[in-house]
Amino acid sequence: MIKKLLFILCLSLSTIGFSQEKSIESLSAAPNPFTNNTKITFNSNTNSTIIFTVLNVLGKTVYKENLKATIGDNSFSFEKGNLLAGIYIYTLQDKENIISKRLVIK
Repeated sequence: MIKKLLFILCLSLSTIGFSQEKSIESLSAAPNPFTNNTKITFNSNTNSTIIFTVLNVLGKTVYKENLKATIGDNSFSFEKGNLLAGIYIYTLQDKENIISKRLVIK
């Protein structure tokens, strides 16, 4: 009985530790796939500096930019520049969180 109570207590304490609110949410790119540019949108719960990174399929950083995020909905335009057609991973990172999604250039 005591083992069950300790197990339930440990389980509830561990879930409390992992239930932190994320500072970046609802990340999306539209249109995706795109040919020249796309609009990246996300929601931020804080005013902070966000690092936007694009990685190729080998994990090499091919684009990086620092952005200012405000509380609420945020968006910015991303132009492919000299990137070739293919699949990329785009990432937004702040001091607390990192969120990534897939991006396709036609």
